[in-house]
This record gives sequence, structure tokens and C-alpha cells, in this order.
Amino acid sequence: MTINLLLDYLFSVQTLLLVLVLVGLKTSVKFVPQNRAYLVERFGKYTRTLEAGINFIIPFIDRVAADRSLKEQAGDVPEQSVITKDNITLLVDGVLYFKVVEPFKATYGVEDYVFAVTQLAQTTMRSELGRIELDKTFEERDALNASIVASLNEAATPWGVQVLRYELKDIKPPATVLDAMEQQMRAERVKRAQILESQGDKEAAINRAEGDKQARVLAAEAEKQEQILKADGEAQAIIRVADAESQALESIGKAASSEDGQRAVQFDLAKGAISAKEKIAKESSVVLLPDGSTDIGNVVAQAMTIAKRFGNEAG
Repeated sequence: MTINLLLDYLFSVQTLLLVLVLVGLKTSVKFVPQNRAYLVERFGKYTRTLEAGINFIIPFIDRVAADRSLKEQAGDVPEQSVITKDNITLLVDGVLYFKVVEPFKATYGVEDYVFAVTQLAQTTMRSELGRIELDKTFEERDALNASIVASLNEAATPWGVQVLRYELKDIKPPATVLDAMEQQMRAERVKRAQILESQGDKEAAINRAEGDKQARVLAAEAEKQEQILKADGEAQAIIRVADAESQALESIGKAASSEDGQRAVQFDLAKGAISAKEKIAKESSVVLLPDGSTDIGNVVAQAMTIAKRFGNEAG
């Protein structure tokens, strides 16, 4: 009986020790997932940070005080009222992307780093928007986001948090401002249309003037060519007439050198003299003739003498 009790007691002690060993092993071995960090405290004081993989701690003495994710996190920045430099009230919200880079600071440097970073983003956004005018909030959104990120990183460094980027989601101006902006956009579109139309008219006028200029140049060139061709034609005609007259005179001279030709010349001269006398008599009532020239025969004789002289010179 006593032996059985002793055995039962020993078995119970062994079982208890086995259970204690198993519990100690379970609590002493820590498997840390990737991109996470465990912060260990010993008797309430921070001792070390467990990184990804298998780690060991002292059971019942050490404990995991905090579990921090090292992944990038996204958080909404609630909508808030902001006053711009030109005193326009806007409703603005955004999205914040950040991650924990120093788990110790994120745990012991601030109570709630997510809340702290979100509040800091709101105040920074309000401060940055207050430095610019309404138009630039739409035109310089990228520069505004970069400025907010720089300010957040400067303030969030003691918390072990790195702000990766910040994006403005919605910017809501008042209804009156929206109406004014719409009117301005309509006026701008009308202005652009008028500028394009005036440019088109200008180009059309330039094209017409250029066309008229080319037409005048072509007309002047054509007139010039016409005058040149006309002058060439007249010159050729004059040359041909001169050649014909030269040939005619040469033929007349050859004919006049013969006896029959002399007679023909004398007869033609006599006819011309008689015809001239008749014209003078018709046109004037008084006819003055040189001495010895009143007789037709004398006139013919004079004409024949000139013809003979011309024939002798030609011969």
C-alpha cells in the first residue's frame, strides 16, 4: 500500500515536471514571422528585439511586450476644413502610406503611432495648404504631396516611423467658388477658340496675299515674255522688210542700168512729175515754177537727166 502511494506520488511529480518542462519550452521558444518584430521585456524593462526566425527567451522572466509590423501600411486621413492663402475654405482628405523602421521608438516613443502619424498628417496638410492659393492646389498637387511627406518625416523620426508618400484624394471648394471656376473655364475655352479662329484668319489672309503676289509675279513674267517675243517678232519683221527693200532696190538698180530700164525710169519719172504738178495745181491757186521749167518737156528732160546720172553711177 505504501509502495503504491509512493509510486503514485512519484508519477504525479514526474508528470508535473514534464508539464512544467513542456510549458517552459513552449514559452521560451518564439517563432517570429517575416516583416515583424517582437519586443522583449524582463521584469518590465526592455531588453531586446526579436527578429524574424526562431528565438529563445527565459520563461516566466522574459515576455513579449509588443508585436510590431514592419510592412508598409496605409491609413486614411479624415476630411477636414482648410483655408488657403487667398482665404478660400476647402474640404480636403487624403491617404497616408508609412511603415515602422524602428520598433523600439514606435513602442516606447509614442502611445499610438498610427493615431499620431494621422493627426500629424492632418495638421501638416492644413499648414501646407495655408501657404498657397486655390489655383495652385490643383496645379501643384505633386509638389504639395512631396512637401507634406518631407514635413511628416521630419516630425515622425522620433517615433520610429517613416512616411513613404501622401496623396490628396479630394479637394472640395465651396459651391460659389466652383461656379466661378466653371465660368473661368468657359471664358478660357472661348478665348482659346477665338485665338484659334484669329490665327486661322491670319493664315488664310497670308495665303491669299501670297497667292496674289505669285499671281502678279506670274502675270508680270508672262507680260515680259510677251513683250520680248513681240519685240523679237518686230525685229525679225523689220529685218525681213529691210532685206526685201534691199533686194528690191538691187533689182531696180540692175533693171535701170539697161536701155529699156532707162526708158522705163524716164517714163515713170515723167508720170510722177506730172502727177505732182496736178496736185499742186489743185491745192493752190498760185503755182511757182523755176525759169525754163514751165514746159512739160523740160520737166521730163530734167527727170531723164537724173535717171541717166543714176544709171551711170549704178553702172
